[in-house]
Amino acid sequence: MDNLLLNGIAATPLPLRAIYFPMRKFLSTRYSAWSFNTAMLLVRIGMGLLMIPHGYDKLVHFKKYSVDFMDFFGMGSTVSLALVVFAEFFCAMFLMMGLFTRLTVIPLITCMLVAVVDAHKGQIFGEGEHGSLYLIGFIVILLCGPGKASVDGIMGK
Repeated sequence: MDNLLLNGIAATPLPLRAIYFPMRKFLSTRYSAWSFNTAMLLVRIGMGLLMIPHGYDKLVHFKKYSVDFMDFFGMGSTVSLALVVFAEFFCAMFLMMGLFTRLTVIPLITCMLVAVVDAHKGQIFGEGEHGSLYLIGFIVILLCGPGKASVDGIMGK
């Protein structure tokens, strides 16, 4: 049996080759621009879709929530609630579209920081776990940007 080389690897029977070569690509650390842009689209839409119901509930029941809402930064509970509604509902919609993405996630990051640190007393693994996950996702979007499949990407920002 002679040792033929196939891409630097000794020739193997067909079933092993059929498994090896797709796995090699799957386990690779390389990625294409298409993969990055698709991943950022999924992260943006997923984070926005998951955040909108929180903001919508606060928007619809604004009067009820404004009475007992947390007063952060000493601005009063009504102003604090209005800022949270702006972040959780309107900024989440802008995030899904990819419009002013990096600017849009700053209020969301601030909102999640306050939620985790103040409202949930820093319990990132307990009650504040969802807020922590949102916070990490929004920081990733801030660092990586919206990708090409966004209004910002189309405008060339």
